[in-house]
Amino acid sequence: MFAGAVLVMLVWLVQLWMLQCGGQEPVDLLDRSVFQPQSALADMDFVTVSSYRGPGNTDTRSNKELPILLWWSSNLFPHFPGDTERVDCAHSSCLVTRNRKVQLQRRTASIIFYGTDFRAYEAPLPRLPHQTWALFHEESPMNNYLLSHGPGIRLFNYTATFRRESDYPLTLQWLPSLEYLLHPPSVSLQEKNRWRQAGLAPVLYMQSHCDVPSDRDRYVQELMKYIEVDSYGKCLNNKPLPERLEDTSTATGEEREFMSFVGRYKFHLALENGLCPDYMTEKLWRPLHQGCVPVYRGSSSVSDWLPNDHSAVLIDSFSSPKELADFIRALDEDDEEYLHYLEFKTPSKITNLRLLEGLQSREWGVNDMSKPNYLNGFECFVCDRENERIAAQKAHRRNPTKFPKPQPKTANSTHMGCPLPSPGYGHADEIDTNDGWLQMWPQDYWQSLDQAEGLESLIKHNESDPGLLWHHIHSMAMKRSGGQ
Repeated sequence: MFAGAVLVMLVWLVQLWMLQCGGQEPVDLLDRSVFQPQSALADMDFVTVSSYRGPGNTDTRSNKELPILLWWSSNLFPHFPGDTERVDCAHSSCLVTRNRKVQLQRRTASIIFYGTDFRAYEAPLPRLPHQTWALFHEESPMNNYLLSHGPGIRLFNYTATFRRESDYPLTLQWLPSLEYLLHPPSVSLQEKNRWRQAGLAPVLYMQSHCDVPSDRDRYVQELMKYIEVDSYGKCLNNKPLPERLEDTSTATGEEREFMSFVGRYKFHLALENGLCPDYMTEKLWRPLHQGCVPVYRGSSSVSDWLPNDHSAVLIDSFSSPKELADFIRALDEDDEEYLHYLEFKTPSKITNLRLLEGLQSREWGVNDMSKPNYLNGFECFVCDRENERIAAQKAHRRNPTKFPKPQPKTANSTHMGCPLPSPGYGHADEIDTNDGWLQMWPQDYWQSLDQAEGLESLIKHNESDPGLLWHHIHSMAMKRSGGQ
């Protein structure tokens, strides 16, 4: 996914921006003795870390007094250079590091994981009772179905995912700004019609990642029986890209020449690689940006985020590929009705308040150096929550009657909760048992549940060796089957 490239770029760009936030008085923390470094890491590793203090943050604690956040997925550590940084957030401060030596330190309050990299058999065990786990996962559900099962997502205390229900939602991560939507069409309707008369198909399909959980190729293949589709990618290819554009055949960039080339098409087949509520990528937003009509399948809640109620054609609104093809053909032949789908290019025609408020209220930016990127934003979210938690624990210890014991926060299925992959067209019992998709994705989904339950068992039994995962999975399977 292009998202992975975006994150790598963010890590390098972060050196250009230093987090600046408004703040309040620093929260009270645990007794200082709790934060004394242990022998695994020398004092100098953290004492000498430099700091930039935001204009509103008045946290005066030294680095030796701050809780530590450990980025377990070190390649996403959003600071450069070095492997340790002090962050001064809106309400409090923390030390952040990618140095795994601190895993078992009492000062290490939370471990941050990247969902794509999270593997049950590599989890940091034993899981210490004073530590929370935080999940950052903005990419496709296909990258790790363990997170779509209750036992998997419940491992985490804080989440940043594409779901609006997560603690730090990234739902509109692929939409840079309102201006991106309002950008004038890259190719006029008159020119598109001239290309149609010259032999261009009404519909564009460009995918080079073919074996995916959404099984999109199966649907597109059926659709091709009823309407002409130009397919330039590796999947269902029937037309070569011009040689000068071959480097962009995966459609992961927005080079001007490439965008003009695909902008000639009136309709873009926009099928996500995985199906999940609120999972929407550039496949949806880029055609809207270009002034083309996306023919979309992906997020079941996509209507909640579209500019208005007539800016995309939703595949799941049609009973069959043939019915969809008939609709597209009629729209292709009716300029007035087609332009109705581009009315959102006029600001007053964007009537979706949820979309407008979502863009306005998000604290992180996309290609906006005046705002934190979402990696730094989530890092500060965890930092502030952890300082609050530590302060509440200290207050309870001092006066249990006045201050109740803080209850641990746990994520639930609404923070990810993607469904079992289903065929892109037809029913599973109609597919040949040797079909590659059938042998791969439904099995991956259920095997991920086994791993989630296995890791949950490892933690429950306070195991320190993640390699015992398979033993726990086997033991649970034997119990379920009535074996010994």
